[in-house]
Amino acid sequence: MTNEYDPQNVFAKILRDELPSTRIYEDDEFVAFHDIEPIAPVHVLLIPRFAMLRGPAEVSGADVDWIGRMMVIATRLAAGLGLEESGYRLVLNNGSDAGQAVPHLHVHIIGGAPLGPMA
Repeated sequence: MTNEYDPQNVFAKILRDELPSTRIYEDDEFVAFHDIEPIAPVHVLLIPRFAMLRGPAEVSGADVDWIGRMMVIATRLAAGLGLEESGYRLVLNNGSDAGQAVPHLHVHIIGGAPLGPMA
């Protein structure tokens, strides 16, 4: 990742409606939409509208309230997508070695099939 937030990244463009997305949730703080390259039958991304952070490493103590709300929304979305009983994974990647493709803080909500073990 570069050292500065790139306002031209894919998620920033989605937030500005410059790129299409299949949104399943939005409020004043967050937007959720289906991943265009899903790794499971259900793969949704949840992104903040306002936090211009590249990844979880940039989250600070000042962000605790909205990060908490983001996790609550992610779990509610998972339940609404029918994943609560069978299980799901919430994933935040940080940096290229972790597989982060877009430098905008986001949560993957993944499920709908056995996902296998995590390292």
